[in-house]
Amino acid sequence: MERTGDSNKFAMIVVPHLAAAYSLARWLLGNGSDAEDVVQEAALRAFRSLDSFSDGSARAWVLAIVRNTAYTWSSKNKRVALVAIDDLGLDEKTEVELNGGANGTSTPTPEHELIARAEADQLERAIAALPPQIREVVVLRDLQGLSYREIATVACVPIGTVMSRLARGRQHLIEALTAGQE
Repeated sequence: MERTGDSNKFAMIVVPHLAAAYSLARWLLGNGSDAEDVVQEAALRAFRSLDSFSDGSARAWVLAIVRNTAYTWSSKNKRVALVAIDDLGLDEKTEVELNGGANGTSTPTPEHELIARAEADQLERAIAALPPQIREVVVLRDLQGLSYREIATVACVPIGTVMSRLARGRQHLIEALTAGQE
């Protein structure tokens, strides 16, 4: 039987982070449908564990549950590989490229859209090629905007490990993205 207090607590702690939860699950699993299943399961786990949440970062707590649920789900469903696929459509990618996500007034040309799409696809492939532990840190930091401390909490590793994985991931991405330009 659901208590109103639990529903309110869930709405305050978990619901604001469901979009980030879906994005992380999609990056980890590479499939929108699987990500939806994982986020639903993670939301149930979070609801059942509301009493264990202390006054830390709600976002890190929710994303840690999503991460653990995704890896558990992935091991049970024996996917061949974890593949990252960006959830943004062409319009959103162009908006981010032109305006950094702000609602600016710039109008992209068809040529710019084609270039942006090609660059976004190249970046998606480069991120997807990263080893899962490194990809996870890159996604949490550079796409989700978590702090090193929050990533350490989510990934259950020391902050130094987060920093080294992030540095290695960024170096791999730079090498992958510049290799085709030489």
